[in-house]
Amino acid sequence: MPFALYVGLQDDDKVAVFTVDADSGRLTKESDVPVKGPSAMAVAADCRTLYVGGRGGPAIATFRIGAGGALTLAGEASQPHAPTFLALDRTGKFMLVAYYQGAGAAVYRVEADGAVGTASQDWLATDTGAHAIATDPSNHFAFVPHISRVQDNVLEPPKNIPGPNVIMQFRFDAQAGRLIPNSPLRVDQPDLTGPRHYCFHPNLDIAYFSNEQGCSVTAYHLDRTTGTLTAAQTISTLPAGFTARNTCSQIHLTPSASILYVGNRGHNSIAGFVVDPATGLLTSTGHVETEAVPSAFCVDPSGNFVFAAGTATGRLASYRINGATGALAPLGAEAVGRRPAALAAVPLGD
Repeated sequence: MPFALYVGLQDDDKVAVFTVDADSGRLTKESDVPVKGPSAMAVAADCRTLYVGGRGGPAIATFRIGAGGALTLAGEASQPHAPTFLALDRTGKFMLVAYYQGAGAAVYRVEADGAVGTASQDWLATDTGAHAIATDPSNHFAFVPHISRVQDNVLEPPKNIPGPNVIMQFRFDAQAGRLIPNSPLRVDQPDLTGPRHYCFHPNLDIAYFSNEQGCSVTAYHLDRTTGTLTAAQTISTLPAGFTARNTCSQIHLTPSASILYVGNRGHNSIAGFVVDPATGLLTSTGHVETEAVPSAFCVDPSGNFVFAAGTATGRLASYRINGATGALAPLGAEAVGRRPAALAAVPLGD
């Protein structure tokens, strides 16, 4: 089945819409849709709605996904700060938002028509550098990771501005749409770890966090009763001997949960890991070179392709996934626009 690929071009104030051939991975540009500073995306479970967090405004825009991936604006919800991360809860009734500069989180109701509506929790103060938020598979818990060094641009020398370097743990009231501090609230980290983004194993009680400053990924055991995390493994995303400037970006599992990928900014690569099906622990499979500063990348809905955007080059690289090993075979790269900061791949129905 073909799918659509949406590329948020933050400095061009638009979302580029592509369709992708499911066999070859070939991209076809379809249109550009105006959005002020698109920097975060989320997709509804039925794949009929795309949400885009824009820094200009700031706001969350709701788009209907139509034939050929075409986007039609269905509403805009103003925001107190630039949204850094968007995630629907597991029922699709609430939108959870994290704010890096705003140092907090909020929860918004999703209306019957799919548009983001009023806040069910208009503000929850956490700390500067809040980088992600999502509910676990039970929809009872959520986590907000905070990096350990803020304004940490890999293209510049470290500014050494301390960040919180912590994961905050919350309970989630799925009836009221509210986050409640869990006990303990904090999962403190070793120096310069900087938890950034995360994803959950669909079948095991495991959550994986990319560590921005630590250049690593940590697998945590998730206690399904208490909603608390305990570190089980930390493994480097870099090859042995690499000592140059680097920070990690996003983290994604393939749909089969057999392979995990993490972006390296500085080494400019996608690191791959095989996931043990029984324990969820990781074994490195190596790295593939990609565009400079891959802050955003994604896996397609079928698990056959990876797309990685270079924020420093304005180019989008495509790879075919080896289903047995997770190795990525380069298919090519093309210019897409200035500062591609968010990607979303969505299957297209008939």
